[in-house]
Amino acid sequence: MSTLNGIRGDIRVALRRDPAARNWLEVVLFYPGFHARMFHRVAHALHRRGVPLAPRGIMHLARFLTGIEIHPGAKIGPRFFIDHGMGVVIGETTEIGADVMLYQGVTLGGTSTKRAKRHPTLRSNVTVGAGAKLIGAIAVGENSQIGAGSVVVTNVPANATVVGVPGHIVAYRDDSNGTVQRLPDPEWERMNDLERRIGELYREIEHVAEHMGELHRVQHENDEGHAKSGERAR
Repeated sequence: MSTLNGIRGDIRVALRRDPAARNWLEVVLFYPGFHARMFHRVAHALHRRGVPLAPRGIMHLARFLTGIEIHPGAKIGPRFFIDHGMGVVIGETTEIGADVMLYQGVTLGGTSTKRAKRHPTLRSNVTVGAGAKLIGAIAVGENSQIGAGSVVVTNVPANATVVGVPGHIVAYRDDSNGTVQRLPDPEWERMNDLERRIGELYREIEHVAEHMGELHRVQHENDEGHAKSGERAR
């Protein structure tokens, strides 16, 4: 794919994925994700040719202008879209497939200090929600979705939906018919069980309180009866 076709694809995907985008000129002028991607095209080309300093300098300027930090060594596929983008960090050995979408605050980070593959690989059609953190040399399969705020440190199969800290799979999408199969969520079930138990305890406390109030009323009536009997006896 030529660079010009790649740029056109980035514009089209922004118009398709962001309902706030009105026309191509708005994307070109005012979308920081698009700007960061343009800077990265240049920096990555220089990085591959072994040019020193300049690639990092270009991406340092891009971070200053857009709030998005992409290492020039990261490999990014066509029709890549960053929505809003502030706070996005993409590490050196990250690999991103076609039609991937990231929201603001996403981190594709590493855990190792070795000069080896240490950042995530995102296959095609992956969507990563705002504030999600994908850490280490993990792979996220095609068509998967990572929920906002999730922390993912293990591989994710294709067509999966991942949420939580740490991230766990809650659903699969069946490509053959487009249906979504929900999986049991132990954490959610525990929360529901805890909420049910708390409700039961509240009801028990209310029952005990009513019973104690009735006993107090009867005791008060008995005390008044004894007092009146004592006055008559005198």
